[in-house]
Parts: sequence; C-alpha cells; structure tokens
Amino acid sequence: MVDASIPDLLRLVAVPALGWAAIRDVSTRRVPNDLWGPLAFLGLLLLLWDGFVALGQPGAFTPFVVRAAFSLLFVIPLAYGFWYVGGFGGADARAFMVLAVLFPTYPYYQVAGSAFPEVQTTLGVFSLTILTNTVLIGLAYPLVLGLRNAFAGEFSVVMFVGRRVAVDDLPEVHGSLLEDGSGFTRNGLDLDALRMYLRWRGLTLSDLRVDPELRDPDTLPDEPNEPTDGAVVTDGSGDPWGAAAFLDDIDHSAYGTTPAQLREGLDLVADREDVWVTPGVPFLVPLFVGLVVALTFGDVLFYVLDAFGVAA
Repeated sequence: MVDASIPDLLRLVAVPALGWAAIRDVSTRRVPNDLWGPLAFLGLLLLLWDGFVALGQPGAFTPFVVRAAFSLLFVIPLAYGFWYVGGFGGADARAFMVLAVLFPTYPYYQVAGSAFPEVQTTLGVFSLTILTNTVLIGLAYPLVLGLRNAFAGEFSVVMFVGRRVAVDDLPEVHGSLLEDGSGFTRNGLDLDALRMYLRWRGLTLSDLRVDPELRDPDTLPDEPNEPTDGAVVTDGSGDPWGAAAFLDDIDHSAYGTTPAQLREGLDLVADREDVWVTPGVPFLVPLFVGLVVALTFGDVLFYVLDAFGVAA
C-alpha cells in the first residue's frame, strides 16, 4: 500500500517513461521529441496543484515558491547550458528540463510504513538531487570502460573513453572514431555520418573495403539514395571518396561532419581491421538510474559526503 498525494503519485509516470527513453537511447540513440511535451504539461499542472495546496497551509507557500523557482530558473538553464556546450545531447537536456518541472520539490511516499525518499537535502530541490545523482552515476561509466579494457588487455591513452571495435562491426555500433590518419583524435568521424554516406552511395562497408576504386569520385551514383539520419537499423579528383559532394548534396548536416573528417574516417575504415571508438555516454541511462535512486534513497552526494564525515 502506497500513501502519497495525488500529484506525487502522478509524477511516478516519469519512471516508466524515462525507462523506455533510456532503452531507446541505448539501442538506437534516438528518442522521439513527442515524449517530452505531455510530461512537461503534466508537470505544469501538478506544479499549479501543489502551489494551491501550499497556499492553504500556513508557512508552506514561500518555501514552495523558492524551491520551485530554483528548479525552473536554475536547473532548466543549467541543462540548456550543458546542451549548448555539447555536454548533453538534445534528448538529455529535454529530459532534465522536464524533470525540473515535474519534480521541483521533494515528493513523499510511504510504503509499508517506510518513508521515501530516505534522505532529503536542506535545500529541498528534488530536480537538483536527480541532477547530482545522474552526474555521480555517470562518472562511473569511464571507470567501467577502463576496467573492461584493462581486463581485455587493451591499454591505451583512450581506454577510459573508448573501446576497440572490429571495422566489420561498425555498421551496428554507436559513437564516433577516436582515430584518424594521424593517430588518436577527439574529432573523429561520427559513425552515424558514416552510415549516411554509405546509404547515400548505396554501398555496404564491405563494398568500400574490398574495392579501392570506390575512392574515385567518378564512381558516385548519378542518382544518390536517401541518406536517412544514419541511425542503426533496428566531383573530381580533388574530392576523394566524393566526401564534399555527399555533404553538398544532402539537405541537412551530417552531425557537423566536415569533408576532411569524412575522408580521413573512410581512409581509416577502408584499410584497418579494427579501430578505437568512443561510444559516448547514453546519458538517459544514468538519468533514469539517478531518478530511481533519488525516489528511493534520496541524494547520493549526501551519502558520499557522509562517508567522509562531512555530511551531518
């Protein structure tokens, strides 16, 4: 039996919704934008509902307004800022913004005589707890990746941000190359852009690897195919591979890919048997875990600080 207010019970719809989004993020790196609008609208309704309730309780309205304002005016711009500088993907930023509206203050649930979340912060802004939980959980990802590589005997300067992948497997892999013709790089070819290029030319990666003549732009199709968005399926001798022709022909950006990046990436995957790839962090996964942990245990940072004798 769960004892909670109606608004707090309705907020729990975010758990299965975000869980589904996390699964989509892992499997396709694509989350429909249509998911966030209804959740944001629900959050606004529940925010007004809680505001009217707090208005009728002595001394409750001012703390509620302060916490709600902090959530809306600090957490939302912070999420936008992370997206703007490239720290978050678009879906990650939208998810944080929606949660800032849905969970401006701490919810309260009583289950079998136990109260959840177990720990609340003094500030009392629940969306900030979700954010800090997500960041702390996300920090574990590079450590797990590094340990995985170490156990596999793959020691490299990029072992905490990438993994070695067989080139033949790249059509089913998310992320971007960590290498180009000069060595390791932070600006390697996005694998979605690689898939777009192959679909545009009507080729498979195997075709590209076995036929060196395909580097000649004269082999470009007269009527190129639709490049799609590069998702994994659940014009002269001065333009090797026809990289510039491809980017000029499509009517949208290939994830910011330049002709030079595309040429270097194609040269690499055409000649190598394996490459280092950074899968990136499917950030909706730690966000989902951070939300579930926040709803049950509360603020992870509190437990960390408490372990070092800092938290009261």
